[in-house]
Amino acid sequence: MPRVEVREDESLEKALRRFKRMLEREGILKALKAKKHYEKPSERKRRELRQAISRRARTLAP
Repeated sequence: MPRVEVREDESLEKALRRFKRMLEREGILKALKAKKHYEKPSERKRRELRQAISRRARTLAP
């Protein structure tokens, strides 16, 4: 779990933004949202296939 210490002369809002950015970089929020609801194995395979296709299209794009 990421940990953020509030620095001297730093507002709480700024520390909270750093914490949220850290969570986003580590992919914790994305994983949490993915596990929020049950996903059937067939739906998961379909989603992963769509993601692979979109990744491939991005790498091949000029």
